[in-house]
Amino acid sequence: MKDDLELIKRLQNQDTKALSKVYDLYSGALYGVILRMCKNEPLAQELLQETFMKIWQKATTYNSDKGKFFTWSYRIARNITLNSLRKKENLIQNEDLSVYKDRSSSEEKIDTKGIVGSLQKLEPHHQKALELVYFNGLTHREAHEEMDVPLGTFKSYIKQALKKLRESYKEELVIVWIIIEMMR
Repeated sequence: MKDDLELIKRLQNQDTKALSKVYDLYSGALYGVILRMCKNEPLAQELLQETFMKIWQKATTYNSDKGKFFTWSYRIARNITLNSLRKKENLIQNEDLSVYKDRSSSEEKIDTKGIVGSLQKLEPHHQKALELVYFNGLTHREAHEEMDVPLGTFKSYIKQALKKLRESYKEELVIVWIIIEMMR
């Protein structure tokens, strides 16, 4: 953690080596987020470059008291991608990216439920809230309108869903640990 703070301080002081290190640490994860949202590799590469340009330009605005650096960077990447999609298509999504409906296209399907079995345990409104924000790329404001619930209610759906996912994940880790211990 201390090393991370020193790296961020160097970045804020416009140290190009620090930018290179930050790029090495975060580019893979940020590229994954961007590519998942835009579904276009050349565009994702362009948006990743734009993201790191913005990180470089805005590094001094990062405040570690308000959150982790990755979260701050993630929001930059997400906002740049959403803005690009809005400009290019005047839409956030032009296809159904729902993890719950079968798509008729020949694209490779991602079974999110299979990857994160804990999603199945959530209430339908919690699943829908996570789908809209994390898989469809909508903002909370856009998603609450889509679900036709007040913004505060929608935000509580997200908070409750994430809390339940964390609890479920911890339970699954305990079960795996017990099984490993039994096998010894």
